[in-house]
Amino acid sequence: MLAAGQGNVLASRLIHRAHAEAGWFLYAPTCALVEADRVRPGTAEHLAALPGITILDLDLPAALAVAGQDTWAAAHSRYAAQPTPERPDGAVVATVFPKRWEGEPVRVLDLTD
Repeated sequence: MLAAGQGNVLASRLIHRAHAEAGWFLYAPTCALVEADRVRPGTAEHLAALPGITILDLDLPAALAVAGQDTWAAAHSRYAAQPTPERPDGAVVATVFPKRWEGEPVRVLDLTD
């Protein structure tokens, strides 16, 4: 989320595709959105206003998965990437810090330019 606000070309392309192409979806877990906004104020409001991004609520199952973790942003992102009836293959975590996700049960898209 911060990468998009800092002009990362790959992040910008993902946002554009989610807006312009059918079948492309970008999800922003609420906890990750809050953490990004704390680092760079205005990020949450900007991303929430983009038509191609779906904000994922911190519902009860997500809250239970996140509660015991050190960083809620990473925990909510990991939870959001797990398979669901709506996303049977799960989702991919797009990040500029791919090493942070080594050993985690998620697929990762490296956005480093």
